[in-house]
Amino acid sequence: MEIVHAGSDYALQRAIEVLEAGGLVAFPTDTVYGLAAKPWDVAAVARIYEAKCRPAERAIPLLLSDAGQLERVAVVTPQMRQQLDLLIDRFWPGGLTLVLPKSEVVPEIVSQGPTVAVRVPDLPLALALIKGVHGVLAVTSANISGQPSPVTAQEVEEQLAGRIDLIIDGGPVRGGVPSTILDCTVSPPALLRRGAIPEEALSAVIGPLRAPGE
Repeated sequence: MEIVHAGSDYALQRAIEVLEAGGLVAFPTDTVYGLAAKPWDVAAVARIYEAKCRPAERAIPLLLSDAGQLERVAVVTPQMRQQLDLLIDRFWPGGLTLVLPKSEVVPEIVSQGPTVAVRVPDLPLALALIKGVHGVLAVTSANISGQPSPVTAQEVEEQLAGRIDLIIDGGPVRGGVPSTILDCTVSPPALLRRGAIPEEALSAVIGPLRAPGE
């Protein structure tokens, strides 16, 4: 396993090379360290599940380089459009993950169900990496499933050494809290996980939400 400091001249290019070759890369985001593979590379995504000991039925979110990539991987119905536009304008890039109907291009191994989780992170390094592999990455937290989400490269190494190919060490992440997950396939949208974006901030933009478990 290779560790490269984010400040080095070749860090970004090295990460892109590893991903293009089917490898797994851990890197800092605005929330926690993420573990990435190209979503269209079924074997690489399968390695994420193996490295994390992640149950196969748990879908892997997609990180996007910008909101313009959204409709490559998700279906936005006319009923959703206004609400989604408000959420995206206010909270992207940032710590809000949206669950939407998935498009036909999303591989089954990324999401076995009818939906896909998507987000645009608010960190230049992460955005540059995603853009470097054509705008979409399959990314989940860089930890063993059930263990704490890592906020430093050292914590990634402690959990995943020998299981992944590259860690980009960007120092401690500034967020440290996983993204908030909002299911937009139901009305009102359902809060699936409390996280970086407070429930009150979401409600102020789109109105009442369905609370977790309702």
